[in-house]
This record gives sequence, structure tokens and C-alpha cells, in this order.
Amino acid sequence: MIEELLLPFQFAFMNKAFLIMALLSVPTALLSCFLVLKGWSLMGDAISHAVLPGVVIAYLLNIPLIIGAFCAGMFCALSTGFLSNNSRVKQDTVMGIVFSGMFGFGIVLYTKITTDVHLDHILFGNMLGVSTADMWTAGLIAVFVAAIILAKRQDFLLHAFDPIQAQAVGLRTGWLHYGLLALISLTIVATLSAVGIILSIGLLIAPGAIAFLVTNRFERMLPVAVGVTLVSGFAGIYLSFYIDSSPAPTVILVLTAVFIAAFVRAGRVRRAAA
Repeated sequence: MIEELLLPFQFAFMNKAFLIMALLSVPTALLSCFLVLKGWSLMGDAISHAVLPGVVIAYLLNIPLIIGAFCAGMFCALSTGFLSNNSRVKQDTVMGIVFSGMFGFGIVLYTKITTDVHLDHILFGNMLGVSTADMWTAGLIAVFVAAIILAKRQDFLLHAFDPIQAQAVGLRTGWLHYGLLALISLTIVATLSAVGIILSIGLLIAPGAIAFLVTNRFERMLPVAVGVTLVSGFAGIYLSFYIDSSPAPTVILVLTAVFIAAFVRAGRVRRAAA
């Protein structure tokens, strides 16, 4: 019985999947708290889809794919801000147009090239086939993003709730705004090889949403989000081994189930307090 339960840990590819999930859990969970509080969930979705043409162009130019992905993500974020500031169209509408256009452009580009990089691995990731280079990339980005967020969490928090007050007290709101966008792009680059473009948005939204339902104190949101992502990530990968499914979608399903449980609990607590 014990041997059966420990069977997944006997395979090197499973241990790599557990490790990269642990690396990705910290930056995605921390960022998700700010995205939820700031109402930027769709921004994470937009950037995650928009990196596809950057990946394809980087492949054509024979440069690291992460460089193309990061540049495309930042282009999406900056162009969204420019269009929303210079038109009457609301930001969420602009984001929908920009990311769908860039995603479509990426698909068209991909169909015109010959490559050994499978589109499914770009879109949905390949957690069981991550390389040592992918691990180092994810680890370095995770440390950098987590360090910046933890060091500047109070500034990011004030900017999320009241940008005008943040500017009044002397904070560089422009740096905070575009710095957060850059951190989102970097984090999506880190998740690219493991969970892919489409599923990365789940890691950037669900943990923060769950933590928001569980606690009403920001300082508790951060560790709760990280803990939920770690446990759900390990549970999803472990479960995928026995049900013979892809790890990344299974992790997202576990996070969805946890969110539903947190939502039901929050409803009961609210009714009990009424």
C-alpha cells in the first residue's frame, strides 16, 4: 500500500514536475493577490495569450524564446494602456481586442513555419518534460519576482487601492504600474514551459481569489495564496499520475475545486454573522 502511494516519487520526471511546481507557486501566488485586489485579472489573461507571437518570432530569429515572450507580453501591456488612455473604449474591451489579435497573429505565424516545438506544449505546457534549463529559468525568475513583490508589497498595495493617494505620498506610481506589468510578463515566461500560455492564467488568478475569500487581511492573503498553490499543485500532479491525465490542467482543476469550497465556506460564514 505504502509503495503504491509513493510510486510517483520513484520517477525522475515526476520529481521534476513537483519541483518546478514548487518554484512557480511562489511568484504566481504573490502576484495573483495584487491582480485580484487591483482588478487586473483580465490583464494577466491578456499577457499570457499575447506572448505567442513573441515565442514564434524568437524562434524565427534564433534567439531564446523567453526573450520573445517577455517582449510580446510587455508590448501587449503597453499597447493596452496607450489605447485605453487615448480612446473612449474601456480597458477591458481594449485588452480583449489586443490579446485576441496578438494570439491570432501568433497562431497564423506558427502555421507558416516548420518547427519541432509542438503547439500543444506552447499552449498547455509540458510539465513532465521540463529541462534543466527550464528549471533554472523558472527558479531565477521566481526568486527575482518574489523578492521584488515582498520588498515593495506595501507600495503595490497602496497603488492597487488608491493610486491618487500613492502619488500624493510621493510614490512613483508610473514605476509601480509598469513594474507590476513587467513582473506579470516575467512570471508568465517562467510558467511557459511547465503550464503553457493558456493555463498560466489559472495560477495568476485562482490563488489570490481563494485567499481573498479565506481572509480579509492582506498580510494573511500572501501566505494563504502561496500555501494553497503549493498544496493544490502537488495534489494535482500527484492525482494526474493515477488518473493518467496532463498535470497542468489537473492542477487548475484542483485550484477550481478549492475556490468553490472557499466560496461555499465564505457564504456560510457571512450568513452565520448576519
